[in-house]
Amino acid sequence: MPVIAVVDYEMGNLHSVCKGLEKAGATPNVTYSPKELEQADAIVLPGVGAFDPAVQHLRSRGLEQPIKEAIASGKPFLGICLGLQILFESSAEGIQPGLGIIKGKVRRFRPEPDITIPHMGWNQLEVTQPKSILWDHLPSDPWVYFVHSYYVDPIDPLILAATVTHGTQTVTAAIAYENLMAVQFHPEKSSNIGLQILSNFVAQVREKIPA
Repeated sequence: MPVIAVVDYEMGNLHSVCKGLEKAGATPNVTYSPKELEQADAIVLPGVGAFDPAVQHLRSRGLEQPIKEAIASGKPFLGICLGLQILFESSAEGIQPGLGIIKGKVRRFRPEPDITIPHMGWNQLEVTQPKSILWDHLPSDPWVYFVHSYYVDPIDPLILAATVTHGTQTVTAAIAYENLMAVQFHPEKSSNIGLQILSNFVAQVREKIPA
């Protein structure tokens, strides 16, 4: 089974993510070792919490450069929730610079009379990259589970893989570009749809492993 490094920087829902990866047919390895990130077949960067502590924890553990090098090398990479946001240059939630792997910013939902912030619960994706491996074997525009007050706003619209609408605001729900994929929702909390998304990621990892 492919070994997938699950990055431990004290900000992730590691248990649920690992259980989901196991069900998807992978061997998760929770780690903050740069060497183990390099040796893994793929990397998952989960995240729950605030932007500034997340990037501070990553940098204090010396993980920023190994993550950048892994993505640049073509290794399959999946960011989840906060693990998507910290890939960007900056966030309205804090003052720390993000990893800057993706050009763009993290913005906060605008208050509206009839919406709640955070955006929490099940919502329907509007898939914009139907050929992305993320959506293999899924119904069109599936429902997934969100918990977030901020959303990513990439400069390059071509990396958008799905959007979601909350109130009158349509925002990024997933991105995909070559080996880099990241989602704002929680696949590990999204029942069978989420498990299929994780299985799709694992399938891509298997394809990359030399025979």
